[in-house]
Amino acid sequence: MAETAYGVGIGWRPEIAGFVAGLPGLRFAEVVAESVHAHGDLPEGLPALLDRGVTVVPHGVRLSLGGADPVEPQRVGHLAAVAERLGAPLVSEHIAFVRAAGIEAGHLLPIPRSREAVDAVVANVARTTAELPVPLALEPIAALFDWPDDEMSEADFLTEILDRTGALLLLDIANVYANARNRGEDPLELLDKLPLDRVAYVHVAGGAEHQGLYHDTHTDAVPPAVLDLVAELCARHRPPALMLERDGDYPPAAELRSELDAIAAAAGCPAVTG
Repeated sequence: MAETAYGVGIGWRPEIAGFVAGLPGLRFAEVVAESVHAHGDLPEGLPALLDRGVTVVPHGVRLSLGGADPVEPQRVGHLAAVAERLGAPLVSEHIAFVRAAGIEAGHLLPIPRSREAVDAVVANVARTTAELPVPLALEPIAALFDWPDDEMSEADFLTEILDRTGALLLLDIANVYANARNRGEDPLELLDKLPLDRVAYVHVAGGAEHQGLYHDTHTDAVPPAVLDLVAELCARHRPPALMLERDGDYPPAAELRSELDAIAAAAGCPAVTG
């Protein structure tokens, strides 16, 4: 995938399947891996996208790569099977944990930026990639807090994980903005320290401030500051694809088209809306 320019895409969700199907210039989409069965019928709308030649990448949310426990083989097997069903060139998952000691959090939770945590992620990524038929891209998450025992900067933490695993980077530019804003830092400093040549694709999403913290909601419009970061990223290293994430509270189709057009304009990519 890294050798092909896909432009701007969108996260496929059942609620907006008709909208996604109607995007004439769409070449790239993403689907939550856990929403696709390893066997049986694909969700309605996905086969038509595949028939059009749209690349669909499965995005996992339940592996818990950052957990102290080994990844569960059946979850890895499901991700691998979905990748094969979709003919995907890669899969993606988060640098986070979602369960511990058998307890499911139901959310993506941040892990300490410690060397012990790096070792745990590296071990789980190795267990995962050994079973995958395609490369894996890792996504750092938005975090409302940092652990008190952090030992590394975010850039050093991510770079060491990527170097030791050989994984690609799924860069969520909205997460970069959210984390920098909540920490009182400059998001450009992180962009300038990350191995941008390892970026497989980019998430772009909206958020909102609540009680003094910026939340990566995926239900609000992409703010101008995030679009500015898209432009800054593309000036440094143009990614193969950028993807709009919306998860609930979907606006009218005209507003979604405007968001996609704004991302394309910021990135200097062709519009997918026709």
